[in-house]
Amino acid sequence: MAESTKRYAVVTGSNKGIGLETVRQLASNGITVVLTARDEKKGLEAVEKLKQSGLSGQVVFHQLDVTDPSSIASLAHFIKTQFGKLDILVNNAGIGGAIIDVDGFKAASESGAVVRGQIDWKKLVTETYELTEECLQINYYGAKRTAEALIPLLQLSDSPRIVNVSASMGKLKNITSDWAKEILSTDAENLREESVDEVVTEFLKDFKESTVESKGWPSSMSGYIVSKAALNAYTRILANKYPDFRVNSVCPGYVKTDSTFNAGLMSVEEGAASPVMLALLPNDGPTGQFFVRSEVSCL
Repeated sequence: MAESTKRYAVVTGSNKGIGLETVRQLASNGITVVLTARDEKKGLEAVEKLKQSGLSGQVVFHQLDVTDPSSIASLAHFIKTQFGKLDILVNNAGIGGAIIDVDGFKAASESGAVVRGQIDWKKLVTETYELTEECLQINYYGAKRTAEALIPLLQLSDSPRIVNVSASMGKLKNITSDWAKEILSTDAENLREESVDEVVTEFLKDFKESTVESKGWPSSMSGYIVSKAALNAYTRILANKYPDFRVNSVCPGYVKTDSTFNAGLMSVEEGAASPVMLALLPNDGPTGQFFVRSEVSCL
């Protein structure tokens, strides 16, 4: 393949689950993919696994902690010196931000309550300020930091793509704060990054002061929901700011991964198909949208 037509991708948090499968599918499409993980040992093991399945030369590892600006800068420097540009960024790194009762969750999943959206999270999760803050640092700020550091390299591509892996739980119907909902639903032309940051800051303050419910935030899984709602808003900001990019967020569906204690309904292959589809969009493809699997959805 001629050097000029080679394509390069980064997938954050990709040593397992949907992230790993996204790497596999992109590499299978002839793209050179940087597999990243916080834990170097786990990351290298994941690359080795992919090499054994015939993707030798298509996948390389680089350590990445999306909460650490110096780690992100190191990745950006690596891509610049090794490849000279970046074509695809998949912000996949994410955590749930809560301690979950595994047996209770599996029982709710088997009864169909998870799929129907009738799960009583309050009975299943334990949330602390520390876990909630970490969730926002990774799911929202981590994706932002990574995008900001890599956008100069994406601007050197003929077909720059950013895919933010989100969740249906981040839909605005799950946030009853009128103030937050109004900001996060602002049209892309008038939506400001500072305003989204303000929503996140205000939420964390309310969480610390134990006023989450009275201020109209979700009563459980609140950190996760707010982080994904903020990520969806940030997606629209980026799409508006960089019209030559295709920038979208996506809920991959209810997938069998460690995050769902393998209680999901879909395989990782099916789950990764959506972010991969958005990573490979044509230049006239949709941008600034929230997808649930392969379909555009309301916020």
